Amino acid sequence: MASFTVVVGEPESGASYQLEAEAQDANRFLGKSIGDEVDGSAVGLDGYTLEITGGSDEAGRPLNETVAGPNITEVLMDERQTGYKPERDGERRRITVRGREVSDAVAQVNTAIVGRGDTSVEELLGLESEEDDE
Repeated sequence: MASFTVVVGEPESGASYQLEAEAQDANRFLGKSIGDEVDGSAVGLDGYTLEITGGSDEAGRPLNETVAGPNITEVLMDERQTGYKPERDGERRRITVRGREVSDAVAQVNTAIVGRGDTSVEELLGLESEEDDE
């Protein structure tokens, strides 16, 4: 059974929320790639649509959108991108990354809200503070 952390980013406020997706809910993410959309009800955000923006496996290797499939591979990187930040101009390095497809080996999936529901995220997750009620 797949289970992983889903980090939901809210572009409007800049806030992010770490939620757990286990068993049946996690299966909604399996087979999806970076850029695909997933129903937010998989992590308790009913009425919301989430776009997969990245992730990493249990060893910390990032998902790379230029590599097809869920497999691990080495990629020669010559410019700044996820998992590699060159220290000088012209520097290249071979970096081990995982493909763009979400699989059982993924430990964290990063998402962003692209479709909103009627209820606020804080309300759905039960995070509203007492100050908001006053």
